[in-house]
Amino acid sequence: MKKNKIWFVNKTYGYGWTPATWEGWLVIFLWLILFIPLTLTMEHNWILGLIGIFFITSLLIYVSYKKGEKPRWQWGGKRDIK
Repeated sequence: MKKNKIWFVNKTYGYGWTPATWEGWLVIFLWLILFIPLTLTMEHNWILGLIGIFFITSLLIYVSYKKGEKPRWQWGGKRDIK
């Protein structure tokens, strides 16, 4: 089994990542499972909702950075995969 398997690849246009494996899609799905209840919480306690959304989004960005390609801006065309 490959230890440094990339879960997220760079987007074709712009800056950011796209899930490339089932592990990446699982991370996105888990983020969504947590995001929806937090948005519903904001109706009653918006500060708690914002703190929760900030925390899970920060965690998503961290995992994407650690398990994804080096982030860079792209304008499409051929991808330079190394």
